[in-house]
Amino acid sequence: MVAETKLYDALSIQPSASQDEIKKAYRKAALKHHPDKNKDNPNASEKFKEVSQAYEILSDPEKRKVYDQYGLEFLLRGGQEAPPPQGAGGSGGIPFEGGMPGGFGGMGGMGGMGGMPGGGRSFHFSTNGGSGGFNFSNPEDIFSSFFKQGGASMGDDDDIFSQFASGARSAGGFGGSSGTSRRSGGFREPNGAMKQRAQTPEVTTVERPLPVTLEQLFKGAKKKMNIKRKTFDEATNKRKMEEKVLEIDIKPGYKAGTKIKFKGWGDQEEGGTQDLHFIITEKEHPIFKRVGDDLRAITEINLKEALTGWRRTITTIDGKQLALSGGGPTQPGHEIRYPEQGMPKSKKPGERGDMIVEIKVKFPASLTQAQKTKLMEIL
Repeated sequence: MVAETKLYDALSIQPSASQDEIKKAYRKAALKHHPDKNKDNPNASEKFKEVSQAYEILSDPEKRKVYDQYGLEFLLRGGQEAPPPQGAGGSGGIPFEGGMPGGFGGMGGMGGMGGMPGGGRSFHFSTNGGSGGFNFSNPEDIFSSFFKQGGASMGDDDDIFSQFASGARSAGGFGGSSGTSRRSGGFREPNGAMKQRAQTPEVTTVERPLPVTLEQLFKGAKKKMNIKRKTFDEATNKRKMEEKVLEIDIKPGYKAGTKIKFKGWGDQEEGGTQDLHFIITEKEHPIFKRVGDDLRAITEINLKEALTGWRRTITTIDGKQLALSGGGPTQPGHEIRYPEQGMPKSKKPGERGDMIVEIKVKFPASLTQAQKTKLMEIL
């Protein structure tokens, strides 16, 4: 015995149905009520939502077990409260007022589902339980996920289903599908023309920033990253967390924005495994600012030095000491260029950019009248 049969009734199946029977029932109902196939039927969208939400629970063995034992309200509460008594909440054993949430509000139009008014909210599932409990996913997401898991190949109209779930909806939507005939590799339109079958959506790519010092980008480096990713355990039909150590090779001369790509190292999804991309970001350097392959630095001198001469020492990115000097006068913003003392050129091995030192003149905050007079006499 199960606590209630509302979700089974939505798919027109018995509580004893197997997973294969649940999938076939959902496939049939989803195709029948899909909004793209029923543009003139305002009720189709709600029916599509109902069957999708029913499938989301019944296709998951753990959620189905909780639903069978305690009903939908207990599942929506996250299983944190005592299960409702049998018969609570009125006829049909629905243990709460206002109807079932999401697509199950207003299901009186479906056979055997009276007494369920209200609704209109949209939900998705949260594994954390608590006050959030169970939440339904978007019906289109459920439909798309079913397709990617192989649901398109369960019947004779797989070409039609592929056109739906791949998201290839033209301005005409599903129009003309009733006149199609099954052909390998595409669709036969009513006028006899062949239309290629839409491809399965590509697996997503995950991008993560990779902060790197300027010295590491100059010399090259190897970084080890501990990666945690979600995989699917076929033995238990559950997702599990897997840890791997990933070695990232940073070549000399790489710039900010460079992508280092690892195919198939992300989370495992339906239909494939995510690619993982690391995007290099440069950490701020205390002396140098990188501009392309050049390195720019600023040296500050005071007004007296600018007028009479000055001397400084600067350390290059690779640790060498270079002497800087000016005999004066030195203009503010004056630049001294040192060829081949910048960053390596990643596409031109053996070549480097330049190091450019800009001279900044620090003026006194104030001058006495006597100082002004002397300056006027000198200048």
